[in-house]
Amino acid sequence: MGNAILVEDLTKRFGDREVVCKVSFSVDVGEIFGFLGPNGAGKTTSIRMMIGEIPRDSGRIEVMGLPVPEAQTQLKLLMGVVPDHQNLYDRLTVRQNFTLFAKLYGIPIKRVDEMIELVDLKSHADMLASELSRGLRQRTLIGRGLLHGPKVFFLDEPTSALDPHSAKGIRNLIESLKSMGTTVLLTTHYMEEANNLCDHIAIIHHGSIVAVDTPDALKMRFGKPTMEVTLSCENGKPFEVIEVPLNDSLGAKTLSHLLESKRVIKIHSQEATLEEVFMNLTGDSWKEDLCKGPSGKNNHVCQ
Repeated sequence: MGNAILVEDLTKRFGDREVVCKVSFSVDVGEIFGFLGPNGAGKTTSIRMMIGEIPRDSGRIEVMGLPVPEAQTQLKLLMGVVPDHQNLYDRLTVRQNFTLFAKLYGIPIKRVDEMIELVDLKSHADMLASELSRGLRQRTLIGRGLLHGPKVFFLDEPTSALDPHSAKGIRNLIESLKSMGTTVLLTTHYMEEANNLCDHIAIIHHGSIVAVDTPDALKMRFGKPTMEVTLSCENGKPFEVIEVPLNDSLGAKTLSHLLESKRVIKIHSQEATLEEVFMNLTGDSWKEDLCKGPSGKNNHVCQ
């Protein structure tokens, strides 16, 4: 099948700070690939290098077999991008936004109507972009990014701050891209979304890749599956619920002891979640950020 994206030892510094450190991974043609990490982990910087927006300091990037940024003219026709900021022309309608980009890319105007249909914007096509809800704006951005039929599509947090209905519509659209053979690189902070959409996931932390695998394999390797045991209580007290780990000998002994007590009402297995994996691999990075003030010194709230 081959690689749609190949990244090897990608490194980027801003001043004396290394924000991306020897990042390596590959994305197969036609898959949805999740690129996950805490805020400030290096996700957006990595994507900006992958699309040729900023230069790398070292390493290698290829998209559809072409080097980035050396083959940037050819790659513009092969890549689509939806950034993490909504950069529409607010004084233009949805249709006018699409038409402008179609002309820039030399795309037949009939493609505009096809794309409006694909992203379900027919009833909003003549609304000004400034009048659109956030969900409609996001669909407009995705449609605009797909106008030229890219082979590889970069989506940076496409469902951020959307209501559940709008988010579901975007996820359905992403799944439809895969069925059309488009490769998607997706960043998201929603672990359930990544779990359900992505074929493979890379987790980046402090600028380095800490794990790459399928969602299920990541959960097996780094998660903690449990058994939720509901027990009866005496003297009319409410039921007691105990979580018992499944992957160690202590958990097995605990479960055996509970069964012997004859108080067990029901047992429910709970598989590890991608959120657990994410937290296990990235640690308390949010707390580290909170503890360091603007000067880099420890903040009193953490003492």
